[in-house]
Amino acid sequence: MSDDALPPDQISGAAHPRDTQVLIGQTEAEAAFLDAWTTGKLHHAWLLTGPRGVGKATLAWRIARFLLATPDADAGGMFATPTPTTLEIPADHPVSRRIASGGEGALKSVIRTVNPDTKRMRKQIVVDDIRALNGFFQLSAADGGRRVVIVDNADEMNVNAANALLKMLEEPPERATLLLISHQPSGLLPTIRSRCRTLRLGTLSPDQMAAALSASDVAVEGDPAALAELSVGSVGGALRLSLMGGLQIYAELVALLSSMPRLDRARAIKLAEAAAQRGAEEKLTLLFSLIDLMLARLARTGATGAAPETEAAPNEAQALTRLAPTPQQGRVWANLAQEVSDRAQHGLAVNLDPAALVLDTLHRIAEHAPR
Repeated sequence: MSDDALPPDQISGAAHPRDTQVLIGQTEAEAAFLDAWTTGKLHHAWLLTGPRGVGKATLAWRIARFLLATPDADAGGMFATPTPTTLEIPADHPVSRRIASGGEGALKSVIRTVNPDTKRMRKQIVVDDIRALNGFFQLSAADGGRRVVIVDNADEMNVNAANALLKMLEEPPERATLLLISHQPSGLLPTIRSRCRTLRLGTLSPDQMAAALSASDVAVEGDPAALAELSVGSVGGALRLSLMGGLQIYAELVALLSSMPRLDRARAIKLAEAAAQRGAEEKLTLLFSLIDLMLARLARTGATGAAPETEAAPNEAQALTRLAPTPQQGRVWANLAQEVSDRAQHGLAVNLDPAALVLDTLHRIAEHAPR
């Protein structure tokens, strides 16, 4: 499958969350769900929240395998089902095999779909994607078993899709469990949030990050400490950085920062043109996210009077300290970070020339550098 054909819930070059058997660093969230199961308090809808890339989708697929592979607790007696102590379901279990092959009829994944008119991936989950669940529930109800729906991610639903899902949450199908993945739950309808039980996933520690990257089966390139620093405890973010050359991009940004207040124009043009190439949309998005991060690190350096302990690029601490020497300058960078983020989002939304957008952003940063 080419990168263009990848589903929106998969990182290019990495395994799909469906195929990720190991989840590291989220024992509290797993224990909370398992407790609800064992105490007979299983809610019909769960909202999995937390920063992007910390394992929400992996947990959703683990829960789905568990729900579809684990028999209901018996009423008691000598043949009572043992109480499960883990969500782990072996990879060779029939349910695991069917899910891995996409042949599990009791499971439905809702993601953004291709627009049949334009043949391009939609930017939102639309109402038809949610309404398709009605047919799924009707067909899968015949055997009386559990049914599971994963919405990845719920933040991408448009208004009509959100309202259609809300109706399902208000009148949930029998023996159905809906798992909603959300990076920014504050953007969801309050009525959707109120009808779900929330599982909050946290960022990973450096040791957990190292273990997760090792278990990812991806040949990770770059300094693990730098990847952990730039990804802010998100293994998904670290994988994206590694697979898309994020460390090199950030090092180039820091080199440009070191030249300020005079901007190395030739170097800036080269970076802008690389990010503006056809097919480089993901790298362009990554570039702006790294610019946001660099500005945030500048603001924090000014506020605290010290650069971050871990350098994410050569000579970063020296550049941050020189350009953010005071709390006042730290506030300048904090304000600029919001402005740059808003301008970039608007520019990308209205399809401004990417190279010009990058160059304009770099010039704005240089203009705010102390002289």
